[in-house]
Amino acid sequence: MADQTPVRDLLRERQFALLVSARTLSMLAVAFAPVALAFGILDLPGATPTTLSTVLAAESIAVVLFILVGGVVADRYPRHRVLQVAEWVNALAHAALAVMVGTEHAPLWGLAAAAVVSGTATATVWPALTGIVPEVVPPEHLQQGNAVLALGTNIARVAGLVAGGIVVAGVGGGWALAIASASFACSGLLVALMRLPARPALVAAAGSGASGSGAPEGAVSGKAGSNSALADLRDGWDEFRSRQWLWVVVVQFSVLVMVFQAAHLVLGPVVAREELGGPTAWTAVLTGEAVGLIVGVLVAMRLRPRRPILLGVLLTLGAAPPYLLLGASAPLWVVVASAFVLGLCFDLFGILWQTTMQRVVPPAALSRVSSYDAMGSMLLGPLGLVLAGPAAEHVGAHRALVVCGVVMVVTTLGALASPGVRNLVAPGPAAVALPVGNPEVDPVAPLP
Repeated sequence: MADQTPVRDLLRERQFALLVSARTLSMLAVAFAPVALAFGILDLPGATPTTLSTVLAAESIAVVLFILVGGVVADRYPRHRVLQVAEWVNALAHAALAVMVGTEHAPLWGLAAAAVVSGTATATVWPALTGIVPEVVPPEHLQQGNAVLALGTNIARVAGLVAGGIVVAGVGGGWALAIASASFACSGLLVALMRLPARPALVAAAGSGASGSGAPEGAVSGKAGSNSALADLRDGWDEFRSRQWLWVVVVQFSVLVMVFQAAHLVLGPVVAREELGGPTAWTAVLTGEAVGLIVGVLVAMRLRPRRPILLGVLLTLGAAPPYLLLGASAPLWVVVASAFVLGLCFDLFGILWQTTMQRVVPPAALSRVSSYDAMGSMLLGPLGLVLAGPAAEHVGAHRALVVCGVVMVVTTLGALASPGVRNLVAPGPAAVALPVGNPEVDPVAPLP
């Protein structure tokens, strides 16, 4: 019960409650949109799978290209305002998609342009979200705060996947995209209601301004706001590369995400269709994973590891079993059980990772460091999707799945070889993240 009290207290805080509600609505739209977009586009006159691939690729490329810019923007400006604008831009982009799909006047360039706008907005959300959590959650409750946010988004993800399919089947992709647009708009409205004070550690103290009436709401200045964008990116890179545990795990995830995308989005469905019963079987696998994600949040609310990154990386070993089992033609119930473990492990890793970054990385650079994390982790994902199809055709889906599982294990063992990953000790709740250039005041010291 002791751990439940901070959660209840957090939800009574207006700013945090608004953020949780906004993110839950946003994730509902994010889960709703892919089903609506896929079937809405494929039902268009003359549309082909290549049409859908082009639109999805346009959005994905925009995310990768603009995520570093999103990190700079989120460190320079009030993060809740960045989130607000991003949600409303996403609402407009999905409204445009809804009109084009619903009226069947949908030129490819128009669909791709709307997808690029959506991807650009999405590129600012993740860095801003990582940075805003420490602004609305006390340091001693950061892990519970991240867990509550994850619980809301995971429930919304499951609900969105189910509801999206029902709405598309009932009234069509255009109306489903319109619902996603409305959900993004409501999320932006909730964020607009947030009122955050200036970030004290980042407000410039030069001249008479330091003793005046104070900075405006959410104002940011100092190093993150006084240089050029390129200088900000360079400073963020210095923070990123100076922490071995951080860049080692991002390199691990570059490879892990590549093979995960291939296995999860292409090879797994191929085997499910050929051997396990088709879409119903694959839905069971995805449901097992989704339940694991929710249970992982509940575990994370109580977990207090001394070495959070070591435990987190060990947990990523849970990614491999579902695909090794699929490759070995295991029974469906075994694959579903392993997918539950995958979901649990990935959610625990994500919460431990976010909390550690928020406690260790200086607040002024947190969004930029998060953007390097996201870009590096996603960088090879498209390559996995490109290679998965030819691999299934030339060596077979089963062998390709086994290779993917083995690569996941090998990359994880490689990350565990890093002393920075093994030795990082969780900082105290009250620790203030400082640049690593001064080891005497660095709040995280490795074990001997």
